[in-house]
Amino acid sequence: MTARLPPPLRPSSATPPPPAATRTLHAINTCTSSAALAPLRDAILREPALLRSTTVVSAFFLACGRLRHLSPALSLFASFSRPHVFLFNSILRSLQPGPGCSPLPLFRRFLGLGVRPNRYTFPPLLTSLSSLSDLRAVHPQVAKSGFSRDIHVRNALLARYAACDPDLAHAEQLFDEMTRPDVVAWTTMITSYKNRGRTFQALATFRRMLAASVAPNRVTMVAALGACAAHGAVEAGAWIHEYVQKQGWELDVVLGTALVDMYGKCGHVMDGVRVFSEMAERNVYTWNSIIGALVLAQNGTMAMQWFYRMEADGVRPDAVTLICVLCACAHAGFVDIGRKIFHLIVQGEYGFQPGIKHYGCMVDLLSRSGHLDDAFSVVETMPSQPNAVIWGLLLRGCKAHGDSQLSEHVMRRLVELEPENASHYVLLSNLYAETGRWQEAEEILQWMKKNGLRKDAGWSLRMLGDRLLSPKFDSPKLMLPIQGSFVQ
Repeated sequence: MTARLPPPLRPSSATPPPPAATRTLHAINTCTSSAALAPLRDAILREPALLRSTTVVSAFFLACGRLRHLSPALSLFASFSRPHVFLFNSILRSLQPGPGCSPLPLFRRFLGLGVRPNRYTFPPLLTSLSSLSDLRAVHPQVAKSGFSRDIHVRNALLARYAACDPDLAHAEQLFDEMTRPDVVAWTTMITSYKNRGRTFQALATFRRMLAASVAPNRVTMVAALGACAAHGAVEAGAWIHEYVQKQGWELDVVLGTALVDMYGKCGHVMDGVRVFSEMAERNVYTWNSIIGALVLAQNGTMAMQWFYRMEADGVRPDAVTLICVLCACAHAGFVDIGRKIFHLIVQGEYGFQPGIKHYGCMVDLLSRSGHLDDAFSVVETMPSQPNAVIWGLLLRGCKAHGDSQLSEHVMRRLVELEPENASHYVLLSNLYAETGRWQEAEEILQWMKKNGLRKDAGWSLRMLGDRLLSPKFDSPKLMLPIQGSFVQ
């Protein structure tokens, strides 16, 4: 059988855009200054042909959104007595969610003109909402317009409830009402649980998705791996790794970094290193995951070796990298190296100024190594007020090296900083008792009793210094399918 030849090409019957429209479109698409938007709007308003061109007007709306300057777009939209729904959808796509930028007045005006929204209206409208009250105001309109069962509208609605609702109650209700949630809906819930620290619910939802025979995608796996990392669920993370391998997925930089991070935070550093070596592309977050994992394992020497390898590969460290590096120096006792790196940060050699965590790491490094006066100088020269964690790190060094005089000064600063915290008074009372100042120790305890301050159970100096670290608790067991069976 002879294959048919394709029909001959014919000249397009579409009318080419007039030169004025072409020039204006070029000016809009190449515009890089918000100051140029108002003149462009005026040019469109002066030329009826441009005002009738949905292509030109839509491009202008998107340019206003790109440059974060919406007033010219809103004033142009107001010039239409009955705007086409396509134009309304375009201006919605230009909006960014945020306080003081609600699209509801615009949406109400649009409805008041008698224009009906279509299935492309609600996803950008919902995405531009930033408050739960606005979302609940729009939700009935979704049902009234007949788009409640549209998968894209439904998923956009779920995503905004998940973003705007702190306890996820509305998102959970909407999700439970879905008869057959797709992978996007499942991933939204997994990601939302993970982002709120509800890692057990995130992984339980992931298991429910698998039981419902919904195939995960890369975004799902990255979210689930993040939950595994935070929950310490290395078996579940390893199952995900095996699934990725069986599917033949390439370890791109996002998925690969999520695997490296999961293995590192679960204490399986060498498994993370093996994943790292298999990745064709890595970024600063991938390197941070390896270096941070070695710091968590208190292997400061190897962490520094990876840092030097990172620099040799031409990857510029960021703020997180250097927090890890300063922590590595503290664990390994590399005082001079830590001083040099911190000095470079202060001098702006890495492109940013040190934050409070960099100062905290430096105080910890100097305090651990007995350089208490230097550590105190770092605290005193901080550009912002040191918090209780900073003082706690210095106090731990004072206790370790027996400097009772500086300990007393630091404890008094803690009392000034957090006068409602009974634990600071207890530590100061204990210091007085240890140095034989019994009367002062008793006076503090009596003052606490008089003012109704009680020491919290389990508080310790270590907790004060380690307040940035999350304690691990026995958590419920998780079951994930693997090779026809289940692992916990």
